Amino acid sequence: QVQLAESGGGSVQAGGSLRLSCAASRYTYGPYCMGWFRQAPGKEREFVARISIRGSGTFYVDSVMGRFTISQDNAKNTLYLQMNSLKPEDTAMYYCAYGACARSAREYMYWGRGTQVTVSS
Repeated sequence: QVQLAESGGGSVQAGGSLRLSCAASRYTYGPYCMGWFRQAPGKEREFVARISIRGSGTFYVDSVMGRFTISQDNAKNTLYLQMNSLKPEDTAMYYCAYGACARSAREYMYWGRGTQVTVSS
């Protein structure tokens, strides 16, 4: 069992930045990834980014490429998402997840409760 807790969400104006954090109760050093997903009202949960726990391999959805950076501190069992140049369309509940290295939410076994990000124009 892995427990995840997100923090760092908030309200910003377009063009601003936020840094999300996700504290994990433990890391299992296998062929797994930590990922960030988001879900806006009335929309399906969307993959944002993922990072390999064993290394530093990352993958992003095209819409955040060049603006968001996923990283981790293995010593602290903490995942981060640095979000720059935020746009109103980035407004959503952001979730961290632990599981297979995939884009599908179905491949992730453990989820946090989410942190809200609101970007105003």
